[in-house]
Amino acid sequence: MIVVWRITQRCNLSCPFCAYDRRGSWPRRDADLESIRRFGVVLGEYQRLTGDQVLVSWIGGEPFLFPSLAELTVFFTRDLGLRVSATTNGTTLGSAVVRDHVRDHYSELTVSVDGIGAVHDTLRLWPGGYATLRRSVRQIAEAKRGPRLRANVILMRHTIAEFEPLCFELADWGIEEITFNQLGGRDRPEFFPKHRLLPEDAAWLQSQLPQLRHRLSRLGVRLKGGDAYLRRIQASSRDETIPVADCRPGEQFLFVNELGDAAPCSFTSSGYGVSLSKIGDVQALLDLPERFARARRERRLAPCEDCQSTQIFEKFNSRPETAIVH
Repeated sequence: MIVVWRITQRCNLSCPFCAYDRRGSWPRRDADLESIRRFGVVLGEYQRLTGDQVLVSWIGGEPFLFPSLAELTVFFTRDLGLRVSATTNGTTLGSAVVRDHVRDHYSELTVSVDGIGAVHDTLRLWPGGYATLRRSVRQIAEAKRGPRLRANVILMRHTIAEFEPLCFELADWGIEEITFNQLGGRDRPEFFPKHRLLPEDAAWLQSQLPQLRHRLSRLGVRLKGGDAYLRRIQASSRDETIPVADCRPGEQFLFVNELGDAAPCSFTSSGYGVSLSKIGDVQALLDLPERFARARRERRLAPCEDCQSTQIFEKFNSRPETAIVH
């Protein structure tokens, strides 16, 4: 069971492609701490009773800005026996205290990297950010203990050409796994048209990925993104829709937003979300898949007619190395 939990809408960077750009003037919400703890207890009991290991993944905004995140994570890992990960912009990793905490309590850490050097710094409006992030990640990697280190790259029209050299840069940092997303248009529709991937970009990615994956594997780095994921990117580049009739909602994946609503994915919280206050025990958690499935049968939401949920399309899978022709 993977639970992706958006615990805050706050962020300290200004990325023009992201909904949580700090320049936005709207109020930012944090998840309720006690609600997180209560549902954590349910997840811990679920894991104990079913033997199904749970990974809770903090996202934001910038999750490391969430108050009491360190204490909350210790509670989840030490007291409840759950695994914890996070996706971060890396701005807080310059602190030795934060790095030590991550080494001691996180199973996975994903850092967001968009390009090499000034490309990354400009996209995030973080002068010197790339060098700072590289130094911090290396310090975690050199400790020889701690989480699996992953980098996630958002591919845009003007950055995709340097995806390959960026991957080797990340390997040099000590990154063990690389994932990628295409630029999406829902968060910042004003930024999307000039920076989205075109069909020729998607075709280039498909042609280059097998050999790049093979070369990285020689360095001990796993490049993710299965065939279904590449088809999703190709379809998006052509404005083609991919409906999903049955995503088996809630069986192995939950998304929880800062309001405390659990849903099959981040795109369906408003239509299928169930308040954590109604999932107070393991049986209620076990009942969620049928509850979600019934809601989908009664009313299919628009996002289901063009599914963008990366976990459905094998983002974290990869083609076997044996498929490579030398």
